[in-house]
Amino acid sequence: MRVLVMGGGVVGVTTAYQLLKDGHEVVLLERNPGVAQETSWGNAGMVAPGHSFVWSSPRAPWILLKSLYRKDQALRFRFSTDPRLYTWSLKFLAECTEAKARSNTLRKHRIAMYSQRVLHEVIAAETLDYDRNARGILYFHRDQAALDAGVAHMQLLADDGQEIRVLDRTQVLALEPALQSAGRKIAGGIYCPTDETGDSHKFTRALAARCEALGAEFHTGATITAIDTSGDAVAQVRAGAQVFKADAYVMALGSHSPQVARQIGVSLPIYPIKGYSLTIPIGNHQGPPTLASVDETNLVAISRFGDRVRVTATAEFAGYDTSHKPADFDFMQSVAQELYPDGADYHRAEMWAGLRPMTPDNLPVLGRRRHRNLWFNTGHGHIGWTMSHGSARITADLIGGRSPAIPVSG
Repeated sequence: MRVLVMGGGVVGVTTAYQLLKDGHEVVLLERNPGVAQETSWGNAGMVAPGHSFVWSSPRAPWILLKSLYRKDQALRFRFSTDPRLYTWSLKFLAECTEAKARSNTLRKHRIAMYSQRVLHEVIAAETLDYDRNARGILYFHRDQAALDAGVAHMQLLADDGQEIRVLDRTQVLALEPALQSAGRKIAGGIYCPTDETGDSHKFTRALAARCEALGAEFHTGATITAIDTSGDAVAQVRAGAQVFKADAYVMALGSHSPQVARQIGVSLPIYPIKGYSLTIPIGNHQGPPTLASVDETNLVAISRFGDRVRVTATAEFAGYDTSHKPADFDFMQSVAQELYPDGADYHRAEMWAGLRPMTPDNLPVLGRRRHRNLWFNTGHGHIGWTMSHGSARITADLIGGRSPAIPVSG
């Protein structure tokens, strides 16, 4: 079939690749001048099934409430004139029960683990340079009580097949010597040796080039202005004066999916949640991180991409606003400097803010809704890079009329 993929982030491009491997003719539309220039550009870069816990947990309402008067909360709520923020937030709060958090986390973890297997198939078949680091990810805690709670919490994923190792302070410092100067502030950690990292932007660009070599047609700078339907099918997609027709269509527009879907009467439970990141050159520093870590006390993630360090933090309920100011990054940079004082040229940090396409239950939207030839692959939230490969394979299987390798109920 001829398949039109809407969206050139990591989700859209991985979907294009899987469709090409199935023998379809693929056309992809992206509104930016190149692929992976929004959410896929500045994320933490973690392919991390071990980080699959949903944000909609019993703790979340209290954290959001505290964020109204405290600036150091990982989840931040900002009042807005957008009514969709409040309707979405009510749905989010409805998911914050113990039972729902457990069920949603397990579904998310299964997609994440499957997705990582698909990623490994892709990189075995293709030569892609994306600063991959397969040394695992360390999730560390600053006091023993928090570590004990974290271990108990992580047991849910361990029972679902996630490999974990509990490390004391000495073992943490042996694994990551660059944390030596901050060692006294670390009680221990949970090490997931099968988690990994890599630059999502570099990966997506490299895979897009491979897709084009395989015959895909990419149109960048193509903003979708209308989707025309006929009965229960999509007839064509318009991007300005250009018209694109296909047998099947995939919407992978991330945070912008609900805006476009509303044009054809489809309501998607997706809202943008702003995240912040710093990309910092290592320069001549002697103590950069050698593997990715998450400071679970401050919820700051730090990854190593070749000669760069990526620091990410914060989830802000702020609508489609991606503005930022230097003060927004002060806390996350101070944490990184405390942990890795000789880690990077912190004064040369590149600041970025982008939108995570979040659903209330933190699970992506996959499959069809009202139209028989339109599939959705969107709403991947804070681990879209992790779930993208599996979601792409699931979408290709659904379009091809095959049962996906894992259940997609829920």
